[in-house]
Amino acid sequence: MTGFVGNIENLTLKNHYFREVLFTGKHAQLVVMCLQAGEEIGNEVHETVDQFFRIEEGEAKFVFGGKEEHIVHGSDAVIVPAGTWHNVINMSKDKPVKLYTVYSPPNHPEGTIHKTKAEADEAEEHEHQ
Repeated sequence: MTGFVGNIENLTLKNHYFREVLFTGKHAQLVVMCLQAGEEIGNEVHETVDQFFRIEEGEAKFVFGGKEEHIVHGSDAVIVPAGTWHNVINMSKDKPVKLYTVYSPPNHPEGTIHKTKAEADEAEEHEHQ
């Protein structure tokens, strides 16, 4: 496929994997994510990557620079500029957070699927060795 065409809301809501890359272009990458109850992405920074998030379902806390916090819900959007330390935390004790994110430029290998956070952590550890 030349680009991406699809119902991103439905694809996001149906996703149960921690991370799945749906499209990788030259300058942007579309990824659906699911954070399980109490799960977090982990504090990270992308020095040269801007990141757009759209929450479809659930409640999450975005933490910028370890201190600035924002609670977001379904239909909310967040942009994290390159060079900003950030974390995304699922605030629920029993429900997942469903979201999609757009990296610009791409941040993960094309076709990446990480079914769990542990699988994602292991893969990223090997990428940085």
